[in-house]
Amino acid sequence: MGMATLEDYRTWFHARRKEILEEYFTLLRFPSISTDPAYKKDVQACAEWLKAYLDKMGLTTELWPTSVNPVLFASCMKAGPDRPTLLIYNHYDVQPVDPLELWKSQPFAPEIRDGKVYARGASDNKGQLFYVLSAVRAFLELSKEHRLNLKMFIEGEEEFGSMGSREVLKTKKEQLKADYCLILDAGLPKPGVPGVTLGLRGIVTMNVKIQNSSGDLHSGLFGGIVMNPLQALSTALAGLWEHGKVAVPGFYKDVVEISLEDWQMVDHSFDKEEFIRSFGIKAFGGESGYTLLESSWVRPTVEINGMSGGYTGKGFKTVIPSEAYAKISCRLVPNQDPDTIGKLLAEYIRGKLPQGFHCEIEVHSGGLPVRTSAQSSLAQTVKRAYEAVFEQPCQFIFCSASVPIVADLAKASESSVALMGTATNEDDIHAPNEHFGLNQFELGFLTMAKTLSLIAEN
Repeated sequence: MGMATLEDYRTWFHARRKEILEEYFTLLRFPSISTDPAYKKDVQACAEWLKAYLDKMGLTTELWPTSVNPVLFASCMKAGPDRPTLLIYNHYDVQPVDPLELWKSQPFAPEIRDGKVYARGASDNKGQLFYVLSAVRAFLELSKEHRLNLKMFIEGEEEFGSMGSREVLKTKKEQLKADYCLILDAGLPKPGVPGVTLGLRGIVTMNVKIQNSSGDLHSGLFGGIVMNPLQALSTALAGLWEHGKVAVPGFYKDVVEISLEDWQMVDHSFDKEEFIRSFGIKAFGGESGYTLLESSWVRPTVEINGMSGGYTGKGFKTVIPSEAYAKISCRLVPNQDPDTIGKLLAEYIRGKLPQGFHCEIEVHSGGLPVRTSAQSSLAQTVKRAYEAVFEQPCQFIFCSASVPIVADLAKASESSVALMGTATNEDDIHAPNEHFGLNQFELGFLTMAKTLSLIAEN
């Protein structure tokens, strides 16, 4: 069929390795922090650089403006309407770098140490984005004929909820139509072990603020007679769980269990001791009646992500705070709706507070969960690509995290979806000293290139 072999791709990559790494480093130097308005110009500049790069590759490109940050859309439709179309998703924005003092090198001045690239975004998601771009470039250059149509959706606000990017989907459905959708924002089950990710959990988050006085009060003069907002809020939040289950009425009402057939195809190994060694975990939770792996992958959760109020500085200040705050998130599974769950949780918290408190709960726009079958043609094709590159069996896994736009993108494009990547839990994603191994970059390039060839062949 004129498709390049794995050895062709490996030779192509090594002949251009220096050039590829230089351009990857250029991409990493953009401080494209989407959550901080101070970096708005840097995010825009990053998008424009990527557009110019894809233009040079020969793709047709557009920058779609949104209410937040632009989406870069690129396509190559030379294969024609009778051939399959693959839509590829990545993002070019990154997380903030705080705390800066914990970085061993500047976060936007990439360095190679011990075979790993250190920089913010080195793994999530610029490293994965750039090996995808390199693989697409190699596929187009090495293919003797066009047998696969390509589309790319590269957003600039994944780390900020994808609000603008999700809005633009409503007006771009025709341009996004595809047979398959690959999300390149996932990773390996463990270093060196390939795995196709079959789903993500959905998410909804909220801020809670309660107030009981116009200002902080002296805890000696008012202690014992004035209800403490921190006590009231912590008591209310503690009531979110009973006997290892979320106690909010209706929380589990719409949950769809994974089929036994699909669950049996998933790798069930869970190394508890490795989690203890790697992350220093002292105690584990999990939903009662389910294993830790099920609790992580296919069950919904409620988590308190932060609480504050009163004085937390050095020394001591004896006050009853006037206000208390909390940040709460829920991870969701099919068919839970973020808006519905957000309302249920807000109502439950309000009902648990003592009378008289002023309460403000801001529920943020959430994201739907995604779940696909291990038996889908796309999942099986990616599995074959992984096995060809890694030369070992490929697992099927789930990801406990959320990428809010994925469900919306799959719906808008009317395509089947799977997630892949070569990131690992050890890459310090979102943390100081984020890094990505040069071997991970090359493995990602080869796996993506092989996936493109397999889809084109079939």
